[in-house]
Amino acid sequence: MLKVAFCPIYSHSLPEGHRFPMIKYELIHEQLIYEGTCTPDNFFCPGELDEKWITDIHDLAYWEDLKHLRLDPKMVRRIGFPLSEQLVRREIIIAQGTVDCCRYASQYGVAMNVAGGTHHAFANKGEGFCLLNDVAIASNYLLKQGLARRILIIDLDVHQGNGTAAIFRHEPRVFTFSMHGKDNYPLHKEESDLDISLPTGIGDEEYLSILKQTLPGLIEQHQPDYAFYISGVDILATDKLGHLKVSVDGCRQRDEFVFSTCRKYSIPVVVSMGGGYSPRVSHIVEGHCNTFRAAQKMYF
Repeated sequence: MLKVAFCPIYSHSLPEGHRFPMIKYELIHEQLIYEGTCTPDNFFCPGELDEKWITDIHDLAYWEDLKHLRLDPKMVRRIGFPLSEQLVRREIIIAQGTVDCCRYASQYGVAMNVAGGTHHAFANKGEGFCLLNDVAIASNYLLKQGLARRILIIDLDVHQGNGTAAIFRHEPRVFTFSMHGKDNYPLHKEESDLDISLPTGIGDEEYLSILKQTLPGLIEQHQPDYAFYISGVDILATDKLGHLKVSVDGCRQRDEFVFSTCRKYSIPVVVSMGGGYSPRVSHIVEGHCNTFRAAQKMYF
């Protein structure tokens, strides 16, 4: 059974002026149930993450300032959300959802978090709508619990996973792969284990060709026994921040290739949704729902 982390706080914890496009989380949940791709039994609501797992990845001083709502105003501006107790709780629950998905992926081959992919969160700071790095926290959880020996992070959000790259810069057991728009945020890119910077305007054929030429080789090289996939739909041509020209169908083919490749090598994969900023929320929701449809089609 496909298990999916979802909690109403994913979107309801944000002030009215900041809910779009974050309203996508509840719309994805509703659409998947409405169309029959998922039933209520597919979804679970995570609890709150133990602070131990947060401070294993994030600096204690940063976590204490975040928890007690005393971050520097400049950092709050870089994060992009007004800081609140509910917002911090939201991040803790999202991170727990990604951790919980690890257990389900081990059992079923794949598990998904409707939110997550907060790859701009560094050990000592947040930025770009990211406060805690859910994939980094979950990767560390797997390693510390002895549930994985080598991890591959497949970050196909249009923005580089700069926080994740910095966190795992000196961790050979975690291979960070980011395929992102060259001219996109962040202006200063960190160094992943493999970065592929895509030119503005790239479309389906070239995008998919690069991915297909790269991913199997990475798996052969790194030999991961676990994967995290950040499946941002901000690669879509309709995205106002993405600068790429990938179609909805091309994005779906991307997801299917990642899943088929992970299945071929018997690698459990945990999926976090990442970004999506098309002006019409229906484009965002359709792109994300295709990821869930692909998982159902290929695993169940």
